[in-house]
Amino acid sequence: MANGTAGGSDTDDAAVENRSDPETDRLGWEGGYWYNETIDVDQSDGLSESERPALVARAMARVERVRGLEFRSEVPVTVVSQSQFASAQRSRSTSTERRVFTNAKFEALFMVNESRDAVAVRRNGTASSVGGFYSSIREEIVLISSDGEVRVDESTLAHELTHALQDQHFGLSQFERPTREAHNAIDDLVEGDANLVGHLYERRCAGAWNGTCLAPPADPAEGGAGSLPRVGPYLLRYQPYSDGPAFVNEFRQRGGWERVNALYEEPPASTEQTIHPHLYGEDEPRTVTVTDRSSAGWERLRVDGRPDYASVGEAGLASMFVRPAVATQGQVSVVPASDFFARNDSLDPYNYSTPYSAGWDGDRLVVYRNPSTPATEFGYVFRTAWDSPAEAREFADGYRQLLDIEGAEPVDGRNRTWRIEEGTGFGDAFRLRVTDETVTVVNAPSVEGLSDVHREAGNRSDR
Repeated sequence: MANGTAGGSDTDDAAVENRSDPETDRLGWEGGYWYNETIDVDQSDGLSESERPALVARAMARVERVRGLEFRSEVPVTVVSQSQFASAQRSRSTSTERRVFTNAKFEALFMVNESRDAVAVRRNGTASSVGGFYSSIREEIVLISSDGEVRVDESTLAHELTHALQDQHFGLSQFERPTREAHNAIDDLVEGDANLVGHLYERRCAGAWNGTCLAPPADPAEGGAGSLPRVGPYLLRYQPYSDGPAFVNEFRQRGGWERVNALYEEPPASTEQTIHPHLYGEDEPRTVTVTDRSSAGWERLRVDGRPDYASVGEAGLASMFVRPAVATQGQVSVVPASDFFARNDSLDPYNYSTPYSAGWDGDRLVVYRNPSTPATEFGYVFRTAWDSPAEAREFADGYRQLLDIEGAEPVDGRNRTWRIEEGTGFGDAFRLRVTDETVTVVNAPSVEGLSDVHREAGNRSDR
């Protein structure tokens, strides 16, 4: 590693016009530019080919200065238009099996109803909200320009450069992310690290580097939750950007950036460990299983190259319970919007700890299809495990509130069974069973189909 002070400080970061280059590579110097060196860049009419290398080099030096790690190689940066990126997102092919599986997952969370395609909802959200990304496969950064001119938001560039730095030191491709829960847990570290660096970077832009950082473009692409169907998926995918920086910062405060570096050898095993950092290394998630008890032609759906199950973790369940309040601006809620938005913390703006999702210990969702039914119809078994029977009952209580919000009615003559009428968005039958510290939800297109999708096992748990 090059010589230098890891992380630096605000006191010696004041911008200077000219500074001599070092004889050898130094932390905080890249491509001929120091972290506090001013550069002659004007992007009011777009960034020229000659200006871009200077901006990228200085941003790399600044990321080094903040993060305390040296870039091991240059990072290529390309720019594509918003329309090009959106077109590429929407043209990606998705198999029928994967589309059905994704629809089932978001329907099980009451996030995207039967009238919508969850794959399209997610891609439209990504196309409109992403300002840039780092590809560990191509080892390059792609920035998204909202108009015909090349304009760069320095904070976005710094964020993606941090991902490149992480990849060079820790190898981002090593982390397996087979489910949304696994993806979010890893991203709590990866995105948490990058967002914390961004927070410290922007603080210096407002301080010692004031007047030298490039402001965001005048007309940034719209992002966030956007339209109503995107609220749930947005909440689920945003969790690492809310809890991650605070999680990483807690370890940075304990042992500096070296302690953060060590997290890459033992990343968080669940989103529970990042929503509640004191549980990191203490409360490992349980492996939940679902025995196949289907009949009458129902078969478990399997997607090539992917697990035959989903897991959404505490983050997914919290998002499920928060979504009604966010989507209706507080008119309908299980968890009040004021509880979710209560934090005045730039590092951790949203509260993903709810009474109904705390105590999570594991979950698994499996999807079923029947060749004799329409391709758009499916069933599922959604099983969650909890730290105690009391927490399992609390989750079940919250889930029944969700059913009530969606207009579910108890089915006469059947215990723990509800029906939502067709045409209301989630028109299906539901069976809810609590067994000790486990809760099992079975879904089917009809009440009669519930036992065909998953036959009950008497009074014993079939975990």
